[in-house]
Amino acid sequence: MPPLPTTDELHQWLQAVAERGDRGAFAALFRHFAPRLKGFLVRSGCSEALAEELVQEAMVQLWRRAASFDPARARLSTWLYTIVRNLRIDQQRRLAARPGAEAATDDDAADDGFDALGGDAALQPEAQLLAAQRERKLRRALAALPPEQAQVLRLSFYEEHAHPAIARDLGIPLGTVKSRIRLAVAQLRRLLDGLEP
Repeated sequence: MPPLPTTDELHQWLQAVAERGDRGAFAALFRHFAPRLKGFLVRSGCSEALAEELVQEAMVQLWRRAASFDPARARLSTWLYTIVRNLRIDQQRRLAARPGAEAATDDDAADDGFDALGGDAALQPEAQLLAAQRERKLRRALAALPPEQAQVLRLSFYEEHAHPAIARDLGIPLGTVKSRIRLAVAQLRRLLDGLEP
């Protein structure tokens, strides 16, 4: 398994796409992000086929909008996860707009990178309500975590970075990464047990 690219390498590839339409750099970005984005969508309830379609569309947007990316505003991975999440929401709204279709809900449109549940138009109303309640509860618990714990949790679980890559990118020891993840998970358990739906 090849080593994960650094944040600088990802930005260099994106810059090459933006400035020169570099297909090799785009292919490298695609190889890195496509499986992660697909996994994110599948975990949020998308079928494999729909996830692949949405990832393809997100990567086309990356190709077209590479020059508009601002690293001062967000990480590249956060930007791409937001694009793919918005594509999923748009797809759900199109489905809901069809005659006879049940509307999908998205109670909390603010994306903090932790949209683990996602909406699913095929869920029954009771299941949608429970999923929305669980998502709100999780968001409140995540917001209560210390920022350094939330950061490593997001990088590890949602952006699927390996622990050594997180340590390298953040400039902290590997043991600190593992410790922060352990503490964050334990804190989440305590918070989720104590939060009302």
